[in-house]
Amino acid sequence: MKTCCCCQKPKANLNCGLCLEPLCKGCAQFVDEESFSFLKSIPAELGHSVYCGPCFDQQVAPEMAKYQEILDRAKDILVYEKTQGKETRYIKRLADPVLVADCADHDETILRLAFFAAKENYNALVDVDLRSKKVKVGGYQTTIWSGSGVPAQVDASRLVKDRSIWQNPN
Repeated sequence: MKTCCCCQKPKANLNCGLCLEPLCKGCAQFVDEESFSFLKSIPAELGHSVYCGPCFDQQVAPEMAKYQEILDRAKDILVYEKTQGKETRYIKRLADPVLVADCADHDETILRLAFFAAKENYNALVDVDLRSKKVKVGGYQTTIWSGSGVPAQVDASRLVKDRSIWQNPN
């Protein structure tokens, strides 16, 4: 019979994903598979669902904090659509466009684009183009979203001050 590596109880049904030590359910740290859903590729050490306390604290918790910090910055990114050319004409487009596909809805598509821009330390997305496609799966119909945008660094001096020409202010 296995004993838990943390509390030494004899009922250890789980194993840590990193160190493979036996764990009981009370000592295990569980990570949902959706915790890092916006990353393009999840690192091997973050791909497990069960961790012991020390492995979680040393390797998983700092990565979760970084991920959450990037996600918080992504929620504050300025988003300018392709039709807002007058507002963005003085913004330099130096970065390569970011593409996302197969998103569930409009807001998730924008948040995924903003996440990739925030990950590269940009504070705006310009020329955002969102597309929806209706897909029939079995007996029902759903919509799949995709989009593209150019990450940009925006400062206050580059923004248009005349609000009378704004079509979609953020």
